[in-house]
Amino acid sequence: MGWKDKIKTVFQGNTNEIELGCGHTIKSHGSSVARIHMHDWLILLLLVVIEIVLYVIGPFHRFVGKDMMTDLKYPMKDNTVPVWSVPLYAIILPIIIFVLIYLRRRDVYDLHHSILGLLFAILITAVLTDAIKNAVGRPRPDFFWRCFPDGKDVYDQWGDVKCHGKESDIKEGHKSFPSGHTSWSFAGLGFLSLYLAGKIKAFDRRGHVAKLCIVILPLLMACLVGVSRVDDYWHHWQDVFAGGLIGLVVATLCYLQFFPAPYHTEGWGPYAYFRAVEEFRSSTQHVHPTNGGLEAERPEVQLNQRSGTNSNPFEDVEYGRM
Repeated sequence: MGWKDKIKTVFQGNTNEIELGCGHTIKSHGSSVARIHMHDWLILLLLVVIEIVLYVIGPFHRFVGKDMMTDLKYPMKDNTVPVWSVPLYAIILPIIIFVLIYLRRRDVYDLHHSILGLLFAILITAVLTDAIKNAVGRPRPDFFWRCFPDGKDVYDQWGDVKCHGKESDIKEGHKSFPSGHTSWSFAGLGFLSLYLAGKIKAFDRRGHVAKLCIVILPLLMACLVGVSRVDDYWHHWQDVFAGGLIGLVVATLCYLQFFPAPYHTEGWGPYAYFRAVEEFRSSTQHVHPTNGGLEAERPEVQLNQRSGTNSNPFEDVEYGRM
């Protein structure tokens, strides 16, 4: 099989997957899959509510003395990566890729579980990030100019700042640790990287190092977002490191709830797909009389007889040889 055929197989699937009863579509099985995971979707809504509450409430106002201002006098700058763009590349972009793969493979399990896993990764990361932000209340590198926009610093009797800047700027000024941009980026793009690694069989031990370029690209994008947060003086480097770690760990845990590890032999499909293979195998066995009694004819034998081949399609599908 040429490299063009291999790439086509990865994104298009093959006829045996549908023939084995695992080409379940949104129309045929979408509603049943959604019902099974109804509680998961309800938990997602709860996470949305928690995230909104965390965003609305104010952060802890940590003591900031005059001698601490040395590292907090960086200029206020606009975001290189706007806040509104984060959901576009961290959520919408991965979902578009999931849908494109679904249009080729027609596997509702893969589509549903990838979207559900992605949303869980994003929302769990968001809740963790904002909860820590509010609890820590670390000042941003540009806190001085948020607190004293006119450059005239004022302190109380204990040496703490008495800010007279814009209230919204001061509130944001106490939300440095960890970086939300970075955690969201690594949650969404990290999940996408794991998903692509499984789909293209990046760790199939055949030495195709070029596949790693596809796997690393989303992570590179997330890293550049993190670097921009330091360059814009919105975060300290520790904030970015912690945000990236939180996002990547949560993305990995959520991904492994629905998919085998990318280096696994069956890493190209969700667990639900392989359960469907087993259910189809057990439900399509036919019993025929023989000289000594009864003999069960396996469905893979029937498929081989129709196709005129001696290969085992179950093994071909499950081990990614097709």
